[in-house]
Amino acid sequence: MFEDSNIVSLFVEEVPIVNGVYVTSSGSNSENQHQTNTTFSDKWINYSKEEIEKQERLFNFQKKWYLDLYGFSQEEDFGVFLKKQTVILDAGCGLGYKAKWFADLNPDALVVGMDYSDAAFVARQRYADTKNLVFVKGDIADTKLKNGTVSFVSCDQVIHHTDYPQNTMKELSRVLQGAGELAVYVYAKKAVPRELLDNYFRKETKKISSDDMWRLSEQLAELGEKLSELDVEFESPDIPLLGIKGGKIDIQRFIYWNFLKCFWNKELGWETSVLTNFDWYSPSNAERYSQGEFIRMTENSGLVTEFIHTEESCHSGRFKKCVE
Repeated sequence: MFEDSNIVSLFVEEVPIVNGVYVTSSGSNSENQHQTNTTFSDKWINYSKEEIEKQERLFNFQKKWYLDLYGFSQEEDFGVFLKKQTVILDAGCGLGYKAKWFADLNPDALVVGMDYSDAAFVARQRYADTKNLVFVKGDIADTKLKNGTVSFVSCDQVIHHTDYPQNTMKELSRVLQGAGELAVYVYAKKAVPRELLDNYFRKETKKISSDDMWRLSEQLAELGEKLSELDVEFESPDIPLLGIKGGKIDIQRFIYWNFLKCFWNKELGWETSVLTNFDWYSPSNAERYSQGEFIRMTENSGLVTEFIHTEESCHSGRFKKCVE
């Protein structure tokens, strides 16, 4: 449906094609970004080998959550929104399932899935038959796209994995058309003890082998499962100086939010729970924000808020360019 010349014209320079994937950047010179990219290559390539049924369970869960994160009551409403778009960028597309979703909801739009990891090649192979969907191996902090080429950018659960998220936000704002929108998600800051442990891992993770990180992720999933099986709730006191909120809470959730991420979700299953823990502990780049810090980052990128959402794990929203 879209010729190579139409796609290449989006970029500021000639883009080579490798195994059907447009390659704007093959790797990073930054130690943290290189380690983060390697982590996600490992994560997505491993997960792509899991049973399709298990993958689809995660993909469907993520799609439903996406609607909540960005202010759409149901898929039909999101479809109406996407029908207005001409060029859609899924910035940090991973295995490409959301990019494929976007392409199916608006077959007339060109959808570009961009990822800095080798997941871009897996996604291309998986969705090669979707004619309005292309994949790029490239840096979302330096897209190589021309100014104002994209009508909708989705950067879901990714921007905090770049070296300088504020600069990445400005880059994604730069490629937006005048009336375009950016949907973006960042990790939320947790209680002080949890933040201290997370900060420790951001420094130490480069010293830990991938095999050891996968073992840790399995151990944490097992811990989360064991704590959940206790099925114990208690009344926690409020401890403001440590950022610990009071109230009735399950023991697994109390430990999870305040001290140690040990993700377990019975519905999603073992493999996805392990993957979620790996996703958290393995990358060197994983910034967290308060809601105020998140909004200031968007404002500093010349964006205004259309919709904002906050929950324990994250802040997300849709933002438009300021029009003078």
